[in-house]
Amino acid sequence: MPSTSMHRRSTISRRLHEAISRRVSIDTRALAVFRVFVALLILADLGLRSRNFHLFYTEHGVVPRSLARDIAAPYAFSFYHLSTSTTVIAALFVVQGLFALQLLVGYRTRLAMIASFLFVISLDHHNPLVLSYADTLFRLLTFWAIFLPIGERWSIDAAHREREPRTAIASVASALILGQMVFMYVSNGVIKSVSTTWRAGEAAPLVLGLDEMTFLLGDTAREFTTLLGYGGMLWYLMMIGGWLLLVTHGWSRLALLTLYVGGHLSFALTVRIGAFAYVALAGLVLFVQTPVWDRLEAFVTTRPEAVRLESLRDRLCAAARSVPNPQTRSSRVRQYRSITYTATMVIIVVTILFVSVVIAAQSVATVVDHDGEQPIEEAIDEMLVESYQETVGVREVHTVASSLGIDQPIGWGVFAPEPRTVDRYYVFAAVTESGEYVDVYNDRPLTYDRPHDELQKQYGTYRERFYMNSVRRGGYHTDTAAMLGDHLCERWAVENEGELVQINMYIVSEQVTHETISDPESRDRQYRQFYRHSCESNVLQPMPTPP
Repeated sequence: MPSTSMHRRSTISRRLHEAISRRVSIDTRALAVFRVFVALLILADLGLRSRNFHLFYTEHGVVPRSLARDIAAPYAFSFYHLSTSTTVIAALFVVQGLFALQLLVGYRTRLAMIASFLFVISLDHHNPLVLSYADTLFRLLTFWAIFLPIGERWSIDAAHREREPRTAIASVASALILGQMVFMYVSNGVIKSVSTTWRAGEAAPLVLGLDEMTFLLGDTAREFTTLLGYGGMLWYLMMIGGWLLLVTHGWSRLALLTLYVGGHLSFALTVRIGAFAYVALAGLVLFVQTPVWDRLEAFVTTRPEAVRLESLRDRLCAAARSVPNPQTRSSRVRQYRSITYTATMVIIVVTILFVSVVIAAQSVATVVDHDGEQPIEEAIDEMLVESYQETVGVREVHTVASSLGIDQPIGWGVFAPEPRTVDRYYVFAAVTESGEYVDVYNDRPLTYDRPHDELQKQYGTYRERFYMNSVRRGGYHTDTAAMLGDHLCERWAVENEGELVQINMYIVSEQVTHETISDPESRDRQYRQFYRHSCESNVLQPMPTPP
């Protein structure tokens, strides 16, 4: 009888282990595509950031090292803070790109992944004012990728390896990187759940009514309000049900994935929110499992072009094997690597469990002791902030995580809890020495009218919008607006005859309603001055105010 009971428990344990492994396993072909995706995203990001190189990343721009250090997390790690030399910073851009190329071809892949991660967080800490949730998610995914064999296939490392590549990986690291995507979706859905606008399916039309953010197909899509309403409701349900990405597997998971992929592609074509859609797509690739890859591989090998593809593959493998790849033969070195890897994963898991238990216990206590004087979600937010700042253990964990850029946001509040219903544009009213009034931000005579019909055109790059959000929020509380004011005064003096006396920075807000989505002229406008700047220490004077 005891042996029967032990056999039953052993069977249940084995089946449970198999079920979990099946759901957290990642096909090594998915890891290879993810690796290429990450490398291309780094290269694309460097290219796009280089358009604002002098403005955002050098000592002569609007975010010098002193300001970056003041607003970055305590003890923030950054290679870019080693020097203020423009040449050195440009060289570091190049070095980061070279590591991304190394990651792309999969040469010494783990080293390339570690270096790429360190450079990614370094560049983010070099200018925290231009960041978004896309950067947060990208940092976290690249961190978890360090612990995965992303060079197992389709890489120079794989070409040099004598054994056959593993089909799939099921480990703590694979569970963590998949769990990261699920946590992002579910936490966003939970935050959205407090909004009647999202629950009623009214959010998506309002989001696409924001001219400051919509582009490409956005203007066309906003005309189909009913369809957008259903789409927004579906997206909300997908956020709430993000956990299904882990529960399902195989072909049923692929069917679910198509919904998420379709949602992110629709964002990429309609809303200018940076690289979020592409970073999320990179993370979703990891959920595509072995049966799908096998079917895709079988399909490719039966095509008429298969012979040419096989020939190309053989040539690439031969080229990869020609690359020098010296390996250490020391068993002690390999043992140290294994011990370091295991110890690191244990520390990470224990840390996550510790913080989760503490936060969960304090959340329960907050709900139980809630007196109703403030909304429950605000009470929980305050509790979370207090936990990160004051709870022993949690505070230290948060400090280390934030210094490496891998701290989880208190909430993944993308368009949550309420969708944004305010369009924005900036007017910087300035007066010259000759008494002429100009809008120095939009380079035009002073007027408080819209600078463009499509407000997103007021920004040269999408990171400029994130930067201006930081300037607006900083106001008189940080040096951000003052730095921008100094820059505009200097630029005006160089590009024009004479100098500016002062700049009054205004944010103009338009209230977007369902009736005014396509009719901006009918929107209620509010004008708010968030900073006054004196050029060359001139005495601030009264200036014409908005209508």
